[in-house]
Amino acid sequence: MTSLNTLVLRNCRISDTLLSVNFSKFTSLNLLDLSFNNITGQVPQTLLNLNSLGFLFLGNNSLSGSLPSSVGSMLKNLDFSYNQLTGSVPSWARNSQLNLVANNFGADISSNSALPTGLDCLQRNTPCFLGSPKSSSFAVDCGSDRPISGSDNSLYEPDAVTLGAASYYVTGEPTWGASNVGRFMDASNGSSIIYSSHQFLNTLDTELFRNARMSPSSLRYYGIGLENGNYTVTLQFAEFAFPDAQSWKSRGRRVFDIYVQGERKEQNFDIRKVAGGKSYTAVRKQYTVPVTKNFLEIHLFWAGKGTCCIPDQGYYGPAISALSATPNFTPTVRSAAAKKSKTGVIAGVVVGVAVLGFVVLAGIFLWRRRQKRRKLSLEQEELYSIVGRPNVLSYGELRSATDNFSPNNLLGQGGYGSVYKGKLTDGRFVAVKQLSEASHQGKKEFATEIETISRVQHRNLVKLYGCCLEGNKPLLVYECLENGSLDHALFAKGSQA
Repeated sequence: MTSLNTLVLRNCRISDTLLSVNFSKFTSLNLLDLSFNNITGQVPQTLLNLNSLGFLFLGNNSLSGSLPSSVGSMLKNLDFSYNQLTGSVPSWARNSQLNLVANNFGADISSNSALPTGLDCLQRNTPCFLGSPKSSSFAVDCGSDRPISGSDNSLYEPDAVTLGAASYYVTGEPTWGASNVGRFMDASNGSSIIYSSHQFLNTLDTELFRNARMSPSSLRYYGIGLENGNYTVTLQFAEFAFPDAQSWKSRGRRVFDIYVQGERKEQNFDIRKVAGGKSYTAVRKQYTVPVTKNFLEIHLFWAGKGTCCIPDQGYYGPAISALSATPNFTPTVRSAAAKKSKTGVIAGVVVGVAVLGFVVLAGIFLWRRRQKRRKLSLEQEELYSIVGRPNVLSYGELRSATDNFSPNNLLGQGGYGSVYKGKLTDGRFVAVKQLSEASHQGKKEFATEIETISRVQHRNLVKLYGCCLEGNKPLLVYECLENGSLDHALFAKGSQA
């Protein structure tokens, strides 16, 4: 017995004191779980001094007095939550994961020692905002790392904080908190947050069920500073570790109890069973509960039932996807979830306006593009009415043919504009005449030039292949003759005249 490495006697109705056991003999003990019993008296120094002890769970008992002044070097995870301990938090707590929720600790004025952040809001008789509420609702997307807007008009706050074997967490405002106790036995990673990308049925809020927070023993959520009155507490679950297809994995069962405000609402609650034997199906449970001391507690507890090793070792305990608490009365203080949802509405309006602006700009762009095409079409029809139907080439085709009107392809330049040599896609070499604004040639003069050249046909005159009407500089496309210009033939040096 004294050579044990792990000893778990959780929820065994033990009524005794720890002083009745000589723990100094348990030199190999690494994990001791005596939580959820009726153990009284003080915590003995010999227990905390065990050199091999790394995990100690003594929560939900009736322990009293103050904590010992020192701990063993290996002991880093200690749960003393839900006892009657008093005094100040010892200095060794700074180097340990220590859960002291629901005790009677206070700040030590003489040593200028304050309670750890958020712990003052989670003590038995000194909850934050007692008698002076600050909110009237809260909503949490368990395990999520970002806020989610629900179909119930609430903004579900993220809950991505890593909760270890004996830990708690309180939001900065604070409006809610969480507490976790327990260690997954034989688990490969022991992660308390699980995720699925599957589409969930029976809900309008699939995103709320992507993540869930799981616990190996006891998981609690708290509403802090709530206005007193009756509330509707909504808990949302979905099982996604056990597939619907018949296999050994489908034999897994997750079973736990649900307590709200200390009253058991569900015993042996099985998410998949309530969902009709289906995974990836949302299950909602709603309870009407009173808030009398500006404080709400939701407790999910694993009583050791169901499977423990499907689909993996250490896969068991309660799991929850989302939760919310809304008042059944007209509140006189702000609603945390509703206030944040207004922020979400404002953000939605801003995004909507931005999208609308983008649509309007896109519409204007398309309209201008259509008008441009219509104008080009009208100009072409006007040209066709004057000279018939010449071969109209695109600006892109001519730009590609002349290598973007490269200076290396420049054949000549004058008052009319510039002429560039180019090669069409069909292999023909052309001379592209680009009319300049300085030529003051309008549509009529441009059309007249096309008409004149089109009618005059001679073997010593270049042929007109076509034109381009796009842009502000119309283009004429001629046959390109490789024998040089007439002035070069007449006036060049060494020429035979």
